[in-house]
Amino acid sequence: MVEEGEDVSAFESFSLEDAGGEKQPPAQAPKEEASESSEPPDTGSKTTPSTLAEGESKPEPEGQESESAGGRLQTSLDREPLASPLAKALALERGIPIKEVKGTGPNGRVTKQDIEKFKPSGGAASASAGPAAVASFEDIPASSMRRTIANRLVQSMNQNPHYFVASTVSVSKLLKLRQALNASAAGTYKLSVNDFMIKACAVACRKIPAVNSSWREKDGQVMIRQHNTVDVSVAVATPIGLMTPIVRGVEGLGLESISAQVKDLGKRARDGKLKPEEYQGGSFTISNMGMNSAVERFTAVINPPQAGILAVGTTKKVAIPVENEEGTTLEWDDQIVVTGSFDHKVVDGAVGGEWIREFKKVVENPLEMLL
Repeated sequence: MVEEGEDVSAFESFSLEDAGGEKQPPAQAPKEEASESSEPPDTGSKTTPSTLAEGESKPEPEGQESESAGGRLQTSLDREPLASPLAKALALERGIPIKEVKGTGPNGRVTKQDIEKFKPSGGAASASAGPAAVASFEDIPASSMRRTIANRLVQSMNQNPHYFVASTVSVSKLLKLRQALNASAAGTYKLSVNDFMIKACAVACRKIPAVNSSWREKDGQVMIRQHNTVDVSVAVATPIGLMTPIVRGVEGLGLESISAQVKDLGKRARDGKLKPEEYQGGSFTISNMGMNSAVERFTAVINPPQAGILAVGTTKKVAIPVENEEGTTLEWDDQIVVTGSFDHKVVDGAVGGEWIREFKKVVENPLEMLL
């Protein structure tokens, strides 16, 4: 005890130990929460509580390193490389692992150019990407005939407004007539179905002359030329392309003469021996693919300056109902689907329909061809 008024300076360093009391244990630092820091206090890191200055806020903990992954924990978006949709599609097509491609776009984005320039380091990768990267083809120079055909067909499609009229035609009677005529020919001729079709086209063109016409432009004048004779161009496949030799004056020819001319013109067309006047011109065209049993029907491109062409499909047997005294029975009928292509500049839709009707009538009553 210090009396009032006495000097206390002599006791300013006095402690409990000087009085013989127990030594006070040293103060322990508060336990660190595991979630506060991933570093020990003695690391010298400024993120530990012992080294934070007074009033300094504690920074957010950084992401921990994953020992199993060998790096930072990543989201699915981080694991997928940045790449444009076009680059992804091209990489998939060429079999290139997109993760191995170094992107040169913004933020390391993989671009189409990166995929195109990528060279795989391993032999297996280059082997898998090789077939897709190297195209396999052969360039065949177009012949002068092929270029001429192409130019004329492009001209036809661009300048002739096509429309199409199709009809199913019964050829049962025609086939019977053909068989009878060939049987009586004693080998002097052999008629084909196409010979009958050519003759039927001529008969229909004489009855509907508007179809046997062509569009003409000369010296600034536009006219429709209606032909007095029916010159039928017959499409023939040759090694150098499609040619159309002409059977002239079909309306005045018999089936035997038509057959002979078609055979001769077809052979010389395939041999490349036709004269220009034998395949240039004509007033109507027929294209027959009936020899191919897979072609039920098709449409053909008009042969300019003509106004019409007939496409003939293959013959099919069709069961049709027939009424008789015993009721309804089924009979087999041989039928062909024909499709007429007409130039609407010259032939109106109703006129094209009339032509198809006349053609169907004469084919289904083939004896009219002999009149």
